Amino acid sequence: MIKFLDLKKITDQYRNEIKEATNRVIDSGWFLQGVENERFEKDYAGYIGQEHCVGCANGLDALIWIFRAYIELGVMQKGDEVIVPANTFFASVLAITENGLKPVLVEPNVDTYQLDENLIEQAITDKTKAILLVHLYGQCAFTPKIKELCSKYKLKLIEDNAQAHGCLYESKDEHGKSIYQKTGSLGDATGHSFYPGKNLGALGDGGAVTSNDKALADTVRALANYGSSVKYQFDYKGRNSRLDEIQAAILSVKLKHLDSDNEARKRVAQFYMDNISNKEIKLPQVSNWNSNVFHIFPIRCKNRDKLQNYLTENGVQTLIHYPIPPHQQSCYPEYNSLSFPITEQIHREILSLPISPVLEEDEVKEIVKLLNRFAG
Repeated sequence: MIKFLDLKKITDQYRNEIKEATNRVIDSGWFLQGVENERFEKDYAGYIGQEHCVGCANGLDALIWIFRAYIELGVMQKGDEVIVPANTFFASVLAITENGLKPVLVEPNVDTYQLDENLIEQAITDKTKAILLVHLYGQCAFTPKIKELCSKYKLKLIEDNAQAHGCLYESKDEHGKSIYQKTGSLGDATGHSFYPGKNLGALGDGGAVTSNDKALADTVRALANYGSSVKYQFDYKGRNSRLDEIQAAILSVKLKHLDSDNEARKRVAQFYMDNISNKEIKLPQVSNWNSNVFHIFPIRCKNRDKLQNYLTENGVQTLIHYPIPPHQQSCYPEYNSLSFPITEQIHREILSLPISPVLEEDEVKEIVKLLNRFAG
């Protein structure tokens, strides 16, 4: 079986470094909010290109704390609206509703799967306070037009960077020279996930918030520590959502290898793009290889379920990201009657192929061979 993602092989690449890091934490006798967190937060903030990084328990919490912090700072209030892609992982929407805010779902571009910049303005009302931009599948969703809309309507731009660690946005200076910025440094605040399957994954759950806004970062840090910034003094009704020292130490190890791991993913993606030639299969649109770190390699097929069964029968594991869009989930009955045809089409047709830094060349060739033989 060719696994969709072989986490053991990924971990084995850096086994000795990880063991050394975990042993260092064990020997220190300090397991929360210590030097390992400080080191990782400093290094990750520098990597992303932001002044502040606050580790927390997971990626969902990272997004929840951003919105909660903006409410505590008086930037937002319950009932305000947040524009969010209609085709995103459930957590993006959950972070909004968890704070008593209202998600306003907007369709994606059918080719890029990212939020359609041309549909945003018509969704903005006097209650809109933010855009939650999701870099879905590891592709940069940021555009200058989205930034202009945020400026025009005084909206916060919040990034969900859970799937895009190391992804770049390319712009040009006045002399035509390329300028590169990491996703996670393009808006006002960003939530990151370090779930094990991510490009930068812990050996357990983990997350972080990055921002240049000190007041926001300080508020997030307090909220994730029971609402306290001084021991036994509580300014907010917070929760316990802290990144532990062992996970921080492991993430510090894996951060050093993130760029080379992403390059390995790109090589797999390039082979797929160059060699899959089945007319029944729609490949992803890749206009700029710097702007995609291929957390997921999504293809579309009108006979998606048949294709997935065919691959399974031939020893290739695939996943669907995602089978049910947020507005059709049973926990949101108030949205079940809404219609988002593009999102629904994507969710009917999307299929994720194996992609990782440890996928072998012969495995990739076998996957391509099977895909090209598939009769829809």
